[in-house]
Amino acid sequence: MKLTVKETVTFALLGAILYVGDVALEFLPNIHMVGVLTVAYTVVYRSKALYPIAVYVLLQGLLSGFNTWWIPYLYIWTILWAAVMVLPRRMSTAVAVPVYMAVCGAHGLAFGTLYAPVQALIYGLNGAQTLAWIAAGFSFDVIHAVGNVCLGILVVPLVRLLQNVQRMASV
Repeated sequence: MKLTVKETVTFALLGAILYVGDVALEFLPNIHMVGVLTVAYTVVYRSKALYPIAVYVLLQGLLSGFNTWWIPYLYIWTILWAAVMVLPRRMSTAVAVPVYMAVCGAHGLAFGTLYAPVQALIYGLNGAQTLAWIAAGFSFDVIHAVGNVCLGILVVPLVRLLQNVQRMASV
């Protein structure tokens, strides 16, 4: 996937927006715009949405520290990207809104479970300890899911906005 200069700048900016969308809502527990923006970027840019995701992950490491918490970020957001990639490309708004909300919510609910394999490897957890780790964080995953579902209503308007900006930029 060779990028033009315009795409490089666009994806760098979109990655920075992912980071800002995360930091701006840091005062709320596990509620952020990263999932919503990842879904919107994937709907619009398809496989190239991996670029802003990579920028976001890199910014997280650079600005918050490359530590054990960061390692799952190398795959957690690509799982959300992959889930959106397998959805039908064209859905009516009446279908797309609840589908994208559900995908955002499911990713939030699964977040701790998706995080668990790395935690188990790093800290030498066995199966029972890993399940206990997941269970201990489940209430945070529920909050994450509820926040993602609520914010997921913004996916379709964000997709339209991105498509309009892209159309205007190509004129």
